[in-house]
Amino acid sequence: MAAISTLVLNPSYDCNELVNHHCSSLFVSQKSFSPLTVKRRNHRFQKASGGRSVIPVSASYSFDVVVIGAGIIGLSIARRFLLHSDLSVAVVDASVPCSGATGAGQGYLWMVHKTPGNDVWDLSIRSQKLWQMWADDIQDQGIDPLKVLGWKKTGSLLIGRTTKESDELKKRVQQLSAAGIRAEYLSYGDLHWEEPELAVGTEGSAAFSPDDCQLDAHRTVAFIEEGNRLFASHGRYTEFYHDPAVCFLRSSRKGNVEGVKTKKNSLYGKKAIVVAAGCWTGLLMRELLGESDIIVDVPVQPRKGFLLVLEKFNSLKLNHGLMEADYVNHENFVSASDAFDHDQSLSISMTATIDASGNLLIGSSRQLAGFNIELNKQIVDRIWEHAAQFFPALKELSLASFREQRKVRIGLRPYMPDGKPVIGPIPGMPNVFLATGHEGGGLSMALGTAEMVADMVLEQPLKVDHKPFAVEGRCCR
Repeated sequence: MAAISTLVLNPSYDCNELVNHHCSSLFVSQKSFSPLTVKRRNHRFQKASGGRSVIPVSASYSFDVVVIGAGIIGLSIARRFLLHSDLSVAVVDASVPCSGATGAGQGYLWMVHKTPGNDVWDLSIRSQKLWQMWADDIQDQGIDPLKVLGWKKTGSLLIGRTTKESDELKKRVQQLSAAGIRAEYLSYGDLHWEEPELAVGTEGSAAFSPDDCQLDAHRTVAFIEEGNRLFASHGRYTEFYHDPAVCFLRSSRKGNVEGVKTKKNSLYGKKAIVVAAGCWTGLLMRELLGESDIIVDVPVQPRKGFLLVLEKFNSLKLNHGLMEADYVNHENFVSASDAFDHDQSLSISMTATIDASGNLLIGSSRQLAGFNIELNKQIVDRIWEHAAQFFPALKELSLASFREQRKVRIGLRPYMPDGKPVIGPIPGMPNVFLATGHEGGGLSMALGTAEMVADMVLEQPLKVDHKPFAVEGRCCR
């Protein structure tokens, strides 16, 4: 893909035809448009694919908002600005969408494992509402949410296998119900009725949230991109993929941040710069700031995870999304010693879903292993063996026999030590915003995060208290 979206800069592409064909209230607001400003300085040219036109390789562009990071958080933030303002937006990424944690995820938008009243609860519940509203809007437009988002309302089960876990699940159901989430406690008999192939013993039970949904990250990101690109013909949206950010553009060493210098371009953001680069945000911020007098230390760490995908798997039937209760204990806890010992930091919890394509997704692992994304077959085997403890049908099958239809997704979750994402402006740099640290909840919290960032930039009332996610006191010194 060219570093600059051909939707904007390729004159042989009929953007008006695209808008007229696809445009609907799902994507395009009724506000007036503010076209981007293009300032071309000493640029070089290269042939576009097919030789149909030339695209500047190095140039200077001015936008209202520049978003660094094309994962689900960054693209959702761009979408929010496009739909709810007249601002122009550029999205910058060193690679392409779904090449990081977003594309490696399982896609669940579940509340069953969330804890009412904790710091991320309000953001999670707000995001869930926004996802449901969007799916309903898509349905109202005569489009199948399953087709464009991979949207499935499967309900979710949080599975316990011991008396202690069953007692905890009863309390969880009470908490969820009190918080307005439809939830039920299922004893062994009821659980067996819902999931006949699940075997957890007579002490087994589950917390059941029938309204929980899941989506397909790749379909969803493609749909968001398609919607964002509709604004390109109005001069409001451009993508700069395969063009890593290098440093901030500042009026002086202590001056305001005016934009971002990428490997190939200079992108000015008149209103805001949003850094949503997942687990790379900490390293990237140090590079972007260079010799700045402001020190920003984002303690986000890459938390490696494996997800096993068995395509068109017919040997196991699931009616809902499943997760073992112990997953909650592993999600946000890493001891100080584990943080320095990759083997000790490894945890494996059973999660199982059937995606929109009929593939079985089994997970998952969590491990602090730096930025290493190499495949570890021993961990994959352990995921399979652990899942077989819940599903006897898997014990009769050899994972090696599914070599042709087996894939392993490897992603680096952006893990914050305090278990909360970082969202908001940087003290001393009021037009630079961070949005990272969602760990395994990027998909589920994406729309709420996007709304929060946009409301901050547009100086609109916030729907969710942002104090738990503030940058100050957590990333600045």
